[in-house]
Amino acid sequence: MPSTKPLPIRGSRCRTPAVTCASSGAPRNEHRVPLGKAAGIGRRPVAAMNGRLSSHFKAMPPWAVIVLGLALVAVAGVADGVSGPQFSFSAFYLIPVVFTAWYAGRGAGIAVAVAGAVAWLAADVAGKSYHKHALTRIWNDAVELSLFLSAAFVISALRGRLEREEEQARTDQLTGIANRRRFNELAGDEIRRSRRYRNSFSVMYIDIDNFKVVNDTMGHSEGDRLLRQVAAAIGGSIRESDTVARLGGDEFALLLPEAGEDAARSVATKLRERLKAEVESRWPVTFSIGMVTYLDAPATVDDMIRRADLLMYQVKGGGKDELRHEVVARGEGE
Repeated sequence: MPSTKPLPIRGSRCRTPAVTCASSGAPRNEHRVPLGKAAGIGRRPVAAMNGRLSSHFKAMPPWAVIVLGLALVAVAGVADGVSGPQFSFSAFYLIPVVFTAWYAGRGAGIAVAVAGAVAWLAADVAGKSYHKHALTRIWNDAVELSLFLSAAFVISALRGRLEREEEQARTDQLTGIANRRRFNELAGDEIRRSRRYRNSFSVMYIDIDNFKVVNDTMGHSEGDRLLRQVAAAIGGSIRESDTVARLGGDEFALLLPEAGEDAARSVATKLRERLKAEVESRWPVTFSIGMVTYLDAPATVDDMIRRADLLMYQVKGGGKDELRHEVVARGEGE
């Protein structure tokens, strides 16, 4: 149990300053490799620019990506027709196909691929290319179309596979909810949003009391079923904008965007009732919960989690099966 002054329980309002926790409840792996050493200072501006550009294209609606792809095809077709048969422009037709398939999907990529083949044929005709046999032009265009279609299929399949792998990397495989990595990403986004718009938000740190007893007496498979049920119970009692994550073992976290003191208490009351009905009635467990409402954003995600973690450990040290709620006033979050 951390050697700090106990905080009021059951949603009491608290104006304590930020706590530096060195207890066993503090998050591990605090070491950070300097960014310059890990990635190279010289590459940071380029990487940041590429990231912003990619995010911009991802945010575009599919129809806008298709229009942009068709515009690039038109530019390539005009340049191909003007330059004549002496120069090959196949690669320039491929660029919009790859771009569209990556950012708008296979169907859009196929549409742009067909448009690219038509533009290539039109440029061939406009350039008055000579072909000994009439079928040569048709054959060449068919080859170009097959090349463009292959690119659309391969790129869209690669993008789909990468998206599935990214989703798996951000999902807890046992419960199907977000994992620590995904939670940290969303929490970081919420901190930045809170700083920009001065919105409050809340976070809960939830620990299952006596989970080890369930594993030891009922088996690990029963422990897994308990974890899945806890995830389902939490997920069924929160808003669509909220995020529940399993941080590891029997510890869960809940992020409540734009939730002030009253909204957080309402969610916590509903959550505890559902946990009692769906979990505590079936397994010999209870829940220790630490909840923090930030009227000002904390400095980092680690600071945000640490504060809620500390409250949770105070509950465990004081008898378990309780909720402690702290409200961090403006000016105390940083």
